[in-house]
Amino acid sequence: MLYPSIDVLKGKVDSKYSLVSLASKRARQLQELGNFKLSEYKSHKPVGKALEEVAAGLLEMEIQDANKVYSDEHNRSKI
Repeated sequence: MLYPSIDVLKGKVDSKYSLVSLASKRARQLQELGNFKLSEYKSHKPVGKALEEVAAGLLEMEIQDANKVYSDEHNRSKI
C-alpha cells in the first residue's frame, strides 16, 4: 500500500487493530450505501477509499459505552 502511508494513518488512530476495524466498517458502508466523503479518491477499492478518509481526518473511532450492549454482542456471556 503506497497511499495513504501507514505513518499518516497511525497518527490518526490509536492502534492498528482500530484502524483495521474502522476501515473495514467504512468500506462496507461505501459498498452498500456509496455515501462518499471525499470529492476525489486515488484508490479504486472501498478499503483504500476508507483509508483515504481516515488519512483526511474524516473518520474517527467511536468510544464505546461499557454498559451498552451493541448489536454484534447478542448472545455473549460474560466470564
